[in-house]
Amino acid sequence: MINLKNVSLLRGTKPVLAGASATLHPGEKVGLIGRNGAGKSSLFSLLAGRLQADAGDVEIPPSWLQPGGMAEVAQNMPETDEPATEFVLQGDTRLMAARQALANAETADDGNAIAEAYMALADAGDFDAHARAQALLLGLGFQLEQTTAPVNSFSGGWRMRLQLARALMCPAQLLLLDEPTNHLDLDALVWLESWLQRYEGTLIIISHDREFLDAITRVTLHLDEGKLTRYTGGYTAFEAMRAERLSQHQAAYGKQQERIAHLQKFIDRFKAKASKARQAQSRVKALERMEKLAPVLTASDFEFSFPEPASLPNPMLVMQELQCGYQPDGEGAEPITIVQGVNRSVLPGQRIGILGANGQGKSTLVKTLAHMLPAIAGDVTEGKGLSIGYFAQQELDVLRTDEGPLAHMIRLAKEVGPQAREQELRDFLGRFRFTGDMVSQPVGQFSGGEKARLVLALVVWQRPNLLLLDEPTNHLDLTTREALSIALNEFEGTVMLVSHDRALLREVCDEFWLVTRGGVSTFDGDLDDYQKWLQDQSRAVAAAARAARDSRGSSQAPAPAPSPVQAPATDASAGNRKEDRKANAQARQRATEQAKPLKAELKRVDTRLAASHAESEQITAQLGQAALNGAERAELGKRLKALGDEIEALESRWLELTEEIDQLGA
Repeated sequence: MINLKNVSLLRGTKPVLAGASATLHPGEKVGLIGRNGAGKSSLFSLLAGRLQADAGDVEIPPSWLQPGGMAEVAQNMPETDEPATEFVLQGDTRLMAARQALANAETADDGNAIAEAYMALADAGDFDAHARAQALLLGLGFQLEQTTAPVNSFSGGWRMRLQLARALMCPAQLLLLDEPTNHLDLDALVWLESWLQRYEGTLIIISHDREFLDAITRVTLHLDEGKLTRYTGGYTAFEAMRAERLSQHQAAYGKQQERIAHLQKFIDRFKAKASKARQAQSRVKALERMEKLAPVLTASDFEFSFPEPASLPNPMLVMQELQCGYQPDGEGAEPITIVQGVNRSVLPGQRIGILGANGQGKSTLVKTLAHMLPAIAGDVTEGKGLSIGYFAQQELDVLRTDEGPLAHMIRLAKEVGPQAREQELRDFLGRFRFTGDMVSQPVGQFSGGEKARLVLALVVWQRPNLLLLDEPTNHLDLTTREALSIALNEFEGTVMLVSHDRALLREVCDEFWLVTRGGVSTFDGDLDDYQKWLQDQSRAVAAAARAARDSRGSSQAPAPAPSPVQAPATDASAGNRKEDRKANAQARQRATEQAKPLKAELKRVDTRLAASHAESEQITAQLGQAALNGAERAELGKRLKALGDEIEALESRWLELTEEIDQLGA
């Protein structure tokens, strides 16, 4: 088991742990929670041996510290041309060791060692390892064709999925997962939940997704003010028990304050009287011995609200035959369509959740409505007085890292409005927990959650009546997520939300749009219905794959020899076969003609993918140069992010085109 005894840990001058103690038993599934910046990731580094405690004892079973005994998701982006499945396989350190042992034994021509190596391979599950690695990739949203693609061909978010699959491949006794859902869509998140529920080792998860924690964890470890408190149950149970504990603590604190006031009053009144001096002195000692209870801290609580919109146009948006996608760089390059044929209206007060797998076009649709991407075709008619507030993940990367929150607010007030004095801007930032010197601290020094809060503040200031939110909770802790949920429910305008946070979707949205197969349709149901729909889709795909395999198997089987008593072919049957051959030839000709434009577009996509990858590698090399200033780095970072989004869209389109061409060929 893991046993922490009076552990203290400093990061610089900041105490992360201060006399913290906790015990975790083998096989427990533990949710590690705490506000942003509390030190959860530092605790992971302590458990993994990357950090040493400044005081106290950290006891971990020695076998867990051996290679393969502990697994976690590596944060560095892999750079390799290895196929995705092979990269994931290497996460199984026991299997890799057995394979290496076999290679060494064969080189040495040692019969005994070869036999032992084969036994080790059998124990490590070598016979089905490749299938298990592919199953992990498919569960995390990869297409079958992608499982053999080189790692370098994937964008950043997909490479992080590869790192997650590699960690899950390791047969570890201790699994540490730090925000594993950040790069997953709802489909992959549901699959990961199911996989982790079956995991038999000890699991510790850092997550700010309450439904994810409730589905998996049975123990909650709360890190607050340098202390660790263990609760039995998932996040919802933790909330209830902590609320009860805080209530009891507050009541005890109130009683103690009354007792202290009574003792102090006696001391002040009688310490100068000789007849009462002894009693007064005894009360002084009692006051000194008393273990002072701290008041219940509510400084971490966070709340905000969206101002009332100046107007609510009706309708807000009308989309007619809208086509969304990307316009690749390069003269004469054809646009790449992701979503098409969108005919929808957005009305005041709607709460729309946008569902669909990664790569289907959710973000592309939202970016087009937010004017971040031009529409490829069709029309978007905006109501008079429409004011859009847009929040996207990449907004965190394009904040000016060398400037503070106040500088961002001053520029926003001047360029966009409304105008305000500096003190008003300071007061406004204070509502988002940017106070004192923090308003001037460079944003580059902020955590992901602090950057997200700043972007949220910039959106709120603009007083929007239509909110377009693309994964707004990825870097937010649970307290801030709850504040966002409350604010969105009280918002009088319209909300369009892309998120894998099911709690936020349930609490905010009352209708859903489904983006899939290049179109947008109404999803008639709730999130539970959507999860059932996903399961049905997975079963249908699996059944189709089995049918295709069976069909290929039967078509490849040798035709039975004709029976001796079989009648010879008649002239009529020969004529029918001739007509069939003619019809088949015409069908093949039609398929060839239909495939021509698809193959031409595939060639353009291939060319653009190669150019985007080359530019991405060039920018990555530039970012490694020390001579760059902050503005240059920010600009390069912005371009690198845009390239990553474009590459992801291009890869999705490449897969769609190859599938269509294959179907025509069939």
